[in-house]
Amino acid sequence: MPMFSKNRLAVSSQTKIQIHKKNDKKRILPRVLAGFFILLFCGGIFFIDSFPVQAASKKGYEALQVSMTSGSVFKMKSRETKQVTIQFQNKGPNTWVNNGEAFVSVYTYGPKYRTSDFENGWLHSDQPAVLKESSVGVGKIGTITFALTAPSKTGVYKETFALAAEDVTWIPGGEFTFTIDVRETVSSSAPTPTPTSTSPSISTASPLINGLSATLQTRTPASVKTGPGDVVDYKVKILNSGTKSWTIREIRTLDMRVASSVTLASMETRHGSWMATNRVALNKIDIVDPGESDTFRFKFTTPTKEGAYTVRYRLAADDTILPDFYIDIPVDVTTGSPQAKESEVIVEEEQIIDEIEEPVMRIGVLIVDDETQQQVIISCDHLWDLTDGEGKVLEEMGAEKSVTAFYKKGLYTYNAGKGAISSSSYLRFVPKDDEAICTIENFDRRVTRGTAHADNTFRDILELRYNSTKDRTWVINELPIEEYLYGIAETSNDSHTEFQKTLVTIARTYALYHWERGTKHAKEFFHMTAYSGDQVYKGYGYEQRIPRVVEAVKETRGITVTYEGKTAITPYFSRSNGQTYDWSEVWGGNVPWVKGVACPCDKGKTQWGHGVGLSASEALCQAKNGKFWEDILHYFYTGVDLTKRWE
Repeated sequence: MPMFSKNRLAVSSQTKIQIHKKNDKKRILPRVLAGFFILLFCGGIFFIDSFPVQAASKKGYEALQVSMTSGSVFKMKSRETKQVTIQFQNKGPNTWVNNGEAFVSVYTYGPKYRTSDFENGWLHSDQPAVLKESSVGVGKIGTITFALTAPSKTGVYKETFALAAEDVTWIPGGEFTFTIDVRETVSSSAPTPTPTSTSPSISTASPLINGLSATLQTRTPASVKTGPGDVVDYKVKILNSGTKSWTIREIRTLDMRVASSVTLASMETRHGSWMATNRVALNKIDIVDPGESDTFRFKFTTPTKEGAYTVRYRLAADDTILPDFYIDIPVDVTTGSPQAKESEVIVEEEQIIDEIEEPVMRIGVLIVDDETQQQVIISCDHLWDLTDGEGKVLEEMGAEKSVTAFYKKGLYTYNAGKGAISSSSYLRFVPKDDEAICTIENFDRRVTRGTAHADNTFRDILELRYNSTKDRTWVINELPIEEYLYGIAETSNDSHTEFQKTLVTIARTYALYHWERGTKHAKEFFHMTAYSGDQVYKGYGYEQRIPRVVEAVKETRGITVTYEGKTAITPYFSRSNGQTYDWSEVWGGNVPWVKGVACPCDKGKTQWGHGVGLSASEALCQAKNGKFWEDILHYFYTGVDLTKRWE
């Protein structure tokens, strides 16, 4: 059996969430339950199991279990280790391999990707082993062997596993279950399993390494049932069970280099309150000594696709990741993604493409909560007016003069230096000069999110507005679409010019699409948020740091992607694994211009993102290889036109 590095398998398994969960949505596991009872005389416990039967082939893969050396029901002592071997016949048309693309391995199942209580030095906590044979042809027998170590807690456990072709599919017929009775002692009437000395057991608790150890005490909520793309307010209490004090503590996502199968879900849960892409929350007030607890409160965004997920985060103390300690959050997304619902409408709309006035976008840039002490302090660098929602001027303000404002119990209260005044109308902060820049003075990402820049300055109008739909108050930035694109943080100042033009054109198209429809965030009174659920937007401060991107916006001004006379939605993501997917493969519905294409520059890499539309890393590679931005767009979006919508 070829040797695999843990990193190689970890990175390879990351894309599994995208592919396997996508396939699970329509998958009905064809398993006939031929029930039989097994009576274990010690303890009088009855177990129900089933015979595996042949299943329908899926994407060229199908398995038939032919042997299980350990049997499906057995006993173990606490902390005892047992080797298990299962053999399957390859019933599908594809050859199985244990290396490279679509390698065959076994994962925990029921629920998928869980951390098993019997994990024993596996490739990952949810991935026991790969196929033993280097290749298994059609009709041949493949072998899976791995060790189980019983937990210290006694009881009857059901451990379900399933075969998977990496990045392709769960293999029909490849599911199997062990029923294990874990006891302090084993009765003489039952066979005694032979321990495997070469497979050391590991503790299910966080081990003490270099004085660091942690114990999860409470999680609120323990599990999450929600809709797609919702924001979850989460709280976790962690005990310092080591011998070293913690000074600076962070909740982080998993490192992409050592990612497990749950990593992609955690990476895609990013919320705008995070300090960085992989830094979720920070505590640095006080020191947490051994025996003391630390409480974190943070927000995350649920995945946009229906399914059951485990979102995993880690703890770092003084920049050291605590070994084998995870915060695993079960998340059940109960309805389909917003994008999938939109797909049915896209091809039916009768929108005539013509020249229009430059749209004015409304972007939700900040939720007013504890980060800003439930209020905002806003000033502008030119003369400006504080108005109500009807345009009535409440206060005329000088340059650099500030207003403190908040919403509470049906009233908007503001103080412009003359005492607190309340209004039933929402508030608008309106500059009198087109070049004015307004600042949210008590919002500084360097302080609350640990970033390098405050990014609290914005062009044009700001608005303070509460919505009852989600019971929260937003600061909304209202500005022309081209100026919005100046502050888009979807590419860097140093990237290739043709790539920059590509990105800003699809970002403009995405913004226009939602401006025309006006439905995605209509109940919160804006078109899009400034965060990764839509497009990352950081405003004027970021604009000053990316002059080359601003120039790309100006050079492509007004140009959008259209298909047969309609504005085309243009999904994009970070990186493919060598191939993008049809819209229908991931989200359902038919979007004829979003078809899968080859990405040779991405071949062999790990997918980051949903995999639909344009792969940013492939587009950048094409730009460096001499392709123009127009050609790149036509490559990724089939049969589209590039149409100038405004001057």
